[in-house]
Amino acid sequence: MPTESLLPRVGKAVTALAAAVGLLLASALHAAPLPDWPVPGGVARVNLETDRRPGDVRYDDEPVMVRSTPEGWQAVVGIGLDADPGTHTLKVDGTPHTFEVEPIDYEEQHLTIDDEDMVTPPEETLERIWAEQREIRAAFRSREVDTQPRLHLHTPVAEHRVSATFGLRRFLNGQPRNPHNGLDMAAPTGTPIEAAESGRVVQTGDYYFNGKTVFIDHGAGLVTMYCHLDEMDVEKGQWVERGEAIGTVGETGRVTGPHLHLSVILNGNTVDPNLFL
Repeated sequence: MPTESLLPRVGKAVTALAAAVGLLLASALHAAPLPDWPVPGGVARVNLETDRRPGDVRYDDEPVMVRSTPEGWQAVVGIGLDADPGTHTLKVDGTPHTFEVEPIDYEEQHLTIDDEDMVTPPEETLERIWAEQREIRAAFRSREVDTQPRLHLHTPVAEHRVSATFGLRRFLNGQPRNPHNGLDMAAPTGTPIEAAESGRVVQTGDYYFNGKTVFIDHGAGLVTMYCHLDEMDVEKGQWVERGEAIGTVGETGRVTGPHLHLSVILNGNTVDPNLFL
């Protein structure tokens, strides 16, 4: 057979092989376990040493995600940034089950904010801020969606520069403030933002510090928060698919430039998004 007649067949074989490899890599990505990083702001994967699904697993009185593994059922626990290192306790159907939280030393970040009211809010704004914080905390604890989400999330902004990592001990105009509870993705105003995973929009708002913000409940206590948007293209109660556009990058709220602040919340605690991306 002439060599030329083999080329189309070789080309098709290479294409088919590349497609198969791509599928295998995608499958491996979704099947790969979430990193076990039991530190403040991290995630602990706690083996429950049972082949039967527990009825109720709680940490700090919040329901915890449980998943089936080849070794048995496992709790996936989001640990708060303010957690103390040492022994922590899960309640598994009422029975204590302990795990260890290790110490971590996050770096400092010093920022200059031109608008002093965004550093020390005036008295007349405090009632608004407190009401917004109650609404935000309620969204963090949403349990509207009854599904098991994928734990490897879609990156919401395709082209971006990381301008602030999770856990930074922040100083604004020289004053200490709460640690950074998300990942900042800097990109030009108007850059599309996509849902990190399928789920229901459980809250939207235009908040004093967070600016225009969208919250998505993905199920099993996993929630994502998208802050400082220029435009919000979804409404409360709307179902969105993984990778679907939900808004655009902006610089609303307390910012030093246009970016998306992405928070990942697990059983009510903000945890490092890089564990999921």
